Amino acid sequence: MAKVTVYTKIMCPYCIRAMDVLRKKGAEIEEIPAAFDKAKKQEMVQRSGGRTTFPQIFIGDEHIGGCDDLLALERAGKLDAKLAA
Repeated sequence: MAKVTVYTKIMCPYCIRAMDVLRKKGAEIEEIPAAFDKAKKQEMVQRSGGRTTFPQIFIGDEHIGGCDDLLALERAGKLDAKLAA
């Protein structure tokens, strides 16, 4: 299963939802609390191509986007294949 990296913000409902979906899938998740860590937030912005909202989700080295993007992949039936890669 691919490694998943999620940049999060404390008490963010979108972060909580995304993490819940990924946990239910059995994903190995590296959570990086980045909202109050300037270096981690800059790393997130750079890796995501300029996106500043939370969460920002990566499966392997592929930028998935935010919670809505993750849920769209799940609805389309494409999330499991990405996680299995």
